[in-house]
Amino acid sequence: MSEPGSRLRRLLESPNFDSQNYVKQLSQQSDGDRDLQEHRQKIQNLADETAQNLKKNVYKNYRQFIETAKEISYLESEMYQLSHILTEQKSIMESITQALLSTDKDETSKEMQAAFPKESEELKQRSLTSLLEKVEGGKTIMDTPGRHLVYNGDLVEFDVDNMSPVQKVHAFLMNDCLLIANWLANRRGAVKYKYNASYDLESFAVVNVKDNPPMKDMFKILMFPDSRIFQAENSKIKKEWLEILDETKKNKANKERGKKEEEKPTSPVRAEVSTNPFDRDDDDEQAEVGSSPFFLSTWRHSRMVHQVDESVDLGLEWIQELPEDLDVCIAQRDFEGAVDLLDKLDEYLKEQPLTPKVKDLRGKVDERVKQLTDVLVFELSPDRSLRGGPRATRRAVSQLIRLGQSTKACELFLKNRAAAVQTAIRQLRIEGATLLYVHKLCNIFFTGLLETAKEFQMDFAGNAGCYSALVVWSCSAVKMFVDAFSKQVFDSKESLSTASECVKVAKEHCRQLTDVGLDLTFTLESLLVKDVEAALLSYKDVIVEASKHRNSEEMWRRMNLMTPEALAKLKDEMRASGISSFDAHTGADCWVNLSYTMVAFTKQLLSFLDEALKLYFPELHAVLLESLREIALVAVQHVDYSLRCEQDPDKKAFVVLNAAFLHDCVLPEAERRFQEAVGKPAKQLRELRKSTRPVRVNPDSTTSLV
Repeated sequence: MSEPGSRLRRLLESPNFDSQNYVKQLSQQSDGDRDLQEHRQKIQNLADETAQNLKKNVYKNYRQFIETAKEISYLESEMYQLSHILTEQKSIMESITQALLSTDKDETSKEMQAAFPKESEELKQRSLTSLLEKVEGGKTIMDTPGRHLVYNGDLVEFDVDNMSPVQKVHAFLMNDCLLIANWLANRRGAVKYKYNASYDLESFAVVNVKDNPPMKDMFKILMFPDSRIFQAENSKIKKEWLEILDETKKNKANKERGKKEEEKPTSPVRAEVSTNPFDRDDDDEQAEVGSSPFFLSTWRHSRMVHQVDESVDLGLEWIQELPEDLDVCIAQRDFEGAVDLLDKLDEYLKEQPLTPKVKDLRGKVDERVKQLTDVLVFELSPDRSLRGGPRATRRAVSQLIRLGQSTKACELFLKNRAAAVQTAIRQLRIEGATLLYVHKLCNIFFTGLLETAKEFQMDFAGNAGCYSALVVWSCSAVKMFVDAFSKQVFDSKESLSTASECVKVAKEHCRQLTDVGLDLTFTLESLLVKDVEAALLSYKDVIVEASKHRNSEEMWRRMNLMTPEALAKLKDEMRASGISSFDAHTGADCWVNLSYTMVAFTKQLLSFLDEALKLYFPELHAVLLESLREIALVAVQHVDYSLRCEQDPDKKAFVVLNAAFLHDCVLPEAERRFQEAVGKPAKQLRELRKSTRPVRVNPDSTTSLV
């Protein structure tokens, strides 16, 4: 760079550069327009040089840009994992804190009950009675002996779907149930509330709702499949509700467990055991056990065990807390943990006889198994988000299979994927160019089908009976694809060349499915046969009508292409079409010894043949041959008619040249290309060509082609 250029660069790059002052000084110092133009050129040269250097640096550091982008992506993934770990640690710390606080409260309450047992019990019952007098329809609550008030307070109920406030309620927590009462707008005397609902403590689970301003200080009550969300006045009251609810549920569970342990039979009674194995029907016993796959192994083993009054140790802490732990796992969407608990119980009860205690436990657990199954079914429903692809369903599918519901898992998985494919096709924007739209459509559909098949093989590897369902589903999915494909390609009356390219793209994508053992090419072709046949016949009719129109205006004159370039272009087109002997039919000074009608017919016939062979299916063999025969017959009949009717000897000789070109060059080339592509001879074209006899150039005699 020259010295003035370097000086100008340094001036423009200086941090204190002021463009307005610079322009003002430049205007004052310049002598005229010429100086300003020269200075403008210098700045333009400097800008071009800077842009060139920038482009070189981009090319030079292109690999570094890619590596930096990859590192940023890796860093984003690691930050997401770190955030997930921190969230889990936070939840663990909160659970530890709540456990410590609940332990302190348990010790304090036990000390208070030991100091004032009777007074506190009577006080709680009196408080409950006085409060329930303010609840319309709540007088029957006190009919249960031993029921007393534990905690109460005002809450705001929110809609579960749209998180909007519904109503203000007052909640009464008792030692065995939770009562919800609505506030009355028009109070009548001492009555302030109206009875809404009452829930047994064992029938629901309490879940903390994470604060998401402005939605905060909320918790959820789960009574599957329903749920209700309440908001406390502040975080302190919300914390008290969660702690006291958890403590009350545990106290009730411990109390019931203690009662069961204290119950002992006063006089053992031995049931009469029949020695006749046919006294009891197996179907009745199996119906009594239930149809849950989880307890089938327990029932089968119990049939081989002598029914004696033998106690099973169900007092273990993890067994007593199993129903509640299952509720928590379902509420927290810990499906793997819930199924692990069920497997653990199944293993424990495998060698145990079927006693009344086991039946009671089975009834409680069966209800949770049904709830878990319903939740997993909902996870796979098409109403859920479909953005995760087939892998997003793996979690729910695997747990359903572990629960013995492989058939249901297969059905729901395929329904989910069908909805996903249908949604993707519906969201695809219809482009102006049909071929571009078909490329996108095939990429979306067949890629989704390939991923679905791979995920299916991974999830149902041990269930060979489900593979037939995958084949049936794939065929129905291809039908849905063909509907969208035909609507865009065939219903819009695209040209035959565009339709053939689109079908070729679809068949190429379909062959990719053979990598996973799915060959749907026959299904795709059978669904496209009707539309392809209609397109072939329609385009054949267009060619026939165009040929007849040209024949009606035939003057039987040689073509004059006027320029050597046009003649060279026509030669290239004919050689590309397969007419290698076309040079023998050209003369000097850009003349062609053929008529315009014959050249146009040759182009149309061979072009139609090329596009039709791209659309060829075995089912279309007869249709394609008949179409080619009809098109060729138009030209043959036109030449024959001209030979019979033409009186001018020179024109008749020219007609004979065109007839020879049609008989010796065009029709044999069409036969050859058809046989090479299909592997079968074109019988109709061969018969048509053989039915024409060689033409003799004899102006005095009547000359005929057919």
